[in-house]
Amino acid sequence: MKRMKKMTAISLTALLFGSVLAGCAKSEPAPGATGGTNTGAAGGAKNITLKMFQFKVEIAEPLGKLVAEYEKANPGVKIQIDTVGGGTDYGAALLAKFNSGDKPDIFNNGGFSDLDKYIEHLEDLSDQPWVKDLVTVAKEPMTKNGKLYGQPLNLEGYGFIYNKDLFKQAGITETPKTLSQLEAAAQKLQDKGITPFVNGYGEWWVLGNHFVNLPFAYQSDPNAFIDGLNKKTAKITGNAAFDNWVKLFDLQLKYGNKNPLQTDYKTQVTEFATGKAAMTQQGNWTQLQITQTNPNINVGLMPMPISEDAAANDKLPVGVPNNWAINKNSPNKEEAKKFLNWMVSSDIGKKYITDEFKFIPAFTNITADEKILGPLAADIMKYSKENKTLSWNWFKFPGGEASSKKFAATMQAYVAKQKTKDQMFDEFQKTWDSLGK
Repeated sequence: MKRMKKMTAISLTALLFGSVLAGCAKSEPAPGATGGTNTGAAGGAKNITLKMFQFKVEIAEPLGKLVAEYEKANPGVKIQIDTVGGGTDYGAALLAKFNSGDKPDIFNNGGFSDLDKYIEHLEDLSDQPWVKDLVTVAKEPMTKNGKLYGQPLNLEGYGFIYNKDLFKQAGITETPKTLSQLEAAAQKLQDKGITPFVNGYGEWWVLGNHFVNLPFAYQSDPNAFIDGLNKKTAKITGNAAFDNWVKLFDLQLKYGNKNPLQTDYKTQVTEFATGKAAMTQQGNWTQLQITQTNPNINVGLMPMPISEDAAANDKLPVGVPNNWAINKNSPNKEEAKKFLNWMVSSDIGKKYITDEFKFIPAFTNITADEKILGPLAADIMKYSKENKTLSWNWFKFPGGEASSKKFAATMQAYVAKQKTKDQMFDEFQKTWDSLGK
């Protein structure tokens, strides 16, 4: 639900079509001192427990069902799933696992700085059969020195999810493409007694990952800007994209719910799904919860404009939210590889990825049906096909999650009117400089 990437154009053809992947990784015990159990049984039968530690709370239930399918097809193999996410700090929980010696066999890694942080624990997956079917952009976060260390979960995008029926009630016939158009739409909604935005600012990642990503993504060259910040040749203070972005921040606060700092993820999505607000900043990972809460809601995903340049604003941030990684010291790493390969190559695995997880696949051999994935994914694929995407950059921040959390705390102080705009930007700069290279 919450992560990273430099996003180049993604071909809809690459997302929707491809040949079926064949073959599985050879399963044989590997030496090591950590991970799940791996004891032989009479006749060579397996007796293996794989420990999976993952943060995608949205897929916890269907993932459990998928694992049951794998266990049924692979007698003697058990997969123990531990899900930590949503409002819980997955990064801290994972670190605690490694520090305690209870290291998982399979876990999530966001790539970039997160890859560097865990590189000593990661198995090289470059030779796996599924690698040839990866969408090109999905390789970047987990690639280092020519080696691939993770399997992408999926592709995701975010922006303003909007209720089309509430827009219609307010007389809004076109989605806003500029900041002034967005404010005009918000005013129309408010005039009709409809709350324009529900803001879930009680969650650090809504602010410190997704929202603060915008002024980085709107740079002419985000990677060059980040490199400049690292080298102290660029500044956040005085940067035009940041100055424009704070105007969008102010607009959401002006036309938003009264208690954004007390609104968590679940409440945010539920209030939107039940029609208590017309817009909310989230992504297609909310499709499951929205549909379960209100099956008849008519929704779409639109960009988050920060200026009056309609063409520049008409883009969605799209990237890879996270990756499956394998503990290279696990005695069961070959079975872990086999499971990951099965998940993206078997008919059962591919069906779960699209039909149950509602994921936009990061593999060319998995067909994505827009009707099954839902309208939010359909809008993301449309923008991707039209090359109208923005990059995900928060995993490139110095210190990774540490920076994001500091940014979020500063933004929450701004929401609470404890800091001015200039003070917020000064704090951003201090955070970067203190954690930077």
